[in-house]
Amino acid sequence: MDTPVSVTHDLTLELIDASGTATPLAAKLRYDNSDPYAISASFNTGDIAVQWVFSRALLAAGVYEPTGDGDVHVWPCLDARGRSVTIIELSSPDGEALMQARSDEVCVFLRRTEDLVPSGSEGTHVDIDDVIARLLR
Repeated sequence: MDTPVSVTHDLTLELIDASGTATPLAAKLRYDNSDPYAISASFNTGDIAVQWVFSRALLAAGVYEPTGDGDVHVWPCLDARGRSVTIIELSSPDGEALMQARSDEVCVFLRRTEDLVPSGSEGTHVDIDDVIARLLR
């Protein structure tokens, strides 16, 4: 099994409210080779940080085409200045959030995750014995 290694990327998203007004939102994307299929996104909302975990493949696909099912949807768009952005929509029983990130920033993060664990090789980074042991506890 690999030694755990992670990639983090700080960025500022824009949180979009119901009227279309965008408010800056500090975020941190994190990828860890010990959970090679997932990324975590932490959003600093002031007093608390909200964390979501979703598929790296979902984020990667959403940069280029609409994708998602359930609580997380991602799709490409152009912002008011004509720049390529990636829209991320999150929903839970506690509420919903619609935000956009510059696509070039998302792609920088995704390239760094690919350097760590190339797409398609995630299974070789999973310790199956450890997963089974945790399930049997």
